[in-house]
Amino acid sequence: MAKVSIGLRGWRFEESDVFTDDGEFKPLDEMPADDRDRLVRLARLVDEPCDACYLVHGEDDVSRCTPAAIVYGEPGEEVLLCADHEADFLYWYREAGGTAHRGEPTFRDEFHEWFHGGGRAPEGYGGLEHVETDRDSLPSPPDPEEINRRLNEAFDGRKIDLHEDETAEGAESAADDADLDLDDVDLGTDYPSR
Repeated sequence: MAKVSIGLRGWRFEESDVFTDDGEFKPLDEMPADDRDRLVRLARLVDEPCDACYLVHGEDDVSRCTPAAIVYGEPGEEVLLCADHEADFLYWYREAGGTAHRGEPTFRDEFHEWFHGGGRAPEGYGGLEHVETDRDSLPSPPDPEEINRRLNEAFDGRKIDLHEDETAEGAESAADDADLDLDDVDLGTDYPSR
C-alpha cells in the first residue's frame, strides 16, 4: 500500500495504518497514535480558511479567504494553506529560517509573523509537485461528531479510587515535611516573583 493524504494535502498516512482491507477507516483505537491524532485534528481543519488569506483579509472579511487545501506542521501548531500561498510557506520554510522552528510550539506563529510582516516567496518560486489521487476512491474522513462517537464507543470507563494508599502517602508527606530546614527562611524578606 501507499501513502495518501486525507482531506487536505500535506499530512501523509500509510494506507494500511488507517484503512481496513475493505477500504473503510479502521477503528480509531486500532490506528497508530500519531495517525489517529492527525486524523482527529484533520476532521476539524478541513473547512478552515487558509492562514495566509486570513492574515491578508482578517476576521471582518473571512468570506474572501480561500479554503485550506494543504496542511503543514504538527497537530495543534499546523499551518493551513491554499494552493496560491503554498509557495510562500515553502520559501519561508526552506529559505527564510522556517526549518529552525520545525516541531516547535511556535511553528505556526513564526510563519504568521513572517508572512504578516510582508514575507513572500519571490515571483516564480516553485511549490511542491503533489501526487494527486482519485479523491473519490478514498473515504471521507469522519466528522468530529463521528470521531467522538467512535472514541466513546470503545471507552468502557475506569473507576479511580482517590482514597487508595491515602494513609501511606500521608505518612510519606509528613516525613518529607519533617526533613525541611526552615531556619534560613526569612519570612519578612520580599522575594522576587516572575
